[in-house]
Amino acid sequence: MNSIRQSHEDPPAVARLGWRYHHLGIPHSSPRHGERHLQQLGVHVCGFETSPYGIEWMRFDQHCRVPEIVKTVPHLAFAVDNLDAALEGKQILIAPNSPSRGVRVAFILDEGAPIELLEFDAPDVPDIRTSSPDC
Repeated sequence: MNSIRQSHEDPPAVARLGWRYHHLGIPHSSPRHGERHLQQLGVHVCGFETSPYGIEWMRFDQHCRVPEIVKTVPHLAFAVDNLDAALEGKQILIAPNSPSRGVRVAFILDEGAPIELLEFDAPDVPDIRTSSPDC
């Protein structure tokens, strides 16, 4: 079997593992119109609800304890059915945690790139970002 991905093929995370694209998190350093401060996480976010491409702008407080790579390098986020299974054999950057009701999150590191994995309890449970204004 050819292990090199062809240009017309989905990445293995989608094709073989069934992960679903959720968003692209882009760190930035200047305030943006409409950003919302998630004080408990130490991050300002905007764009998630309105971007047709799933782009979320993220600005981190000084005291935010996420690894520096998450604060400086864009990350892809995927929704997964089973977070624990998705983490098996992966290099964990941020251990599984629950930043809000109904969602578990973890970050892995893949060839120097941060990847966020999210597991949702139920589709009707709002995400912590759902009430933020437009960016």
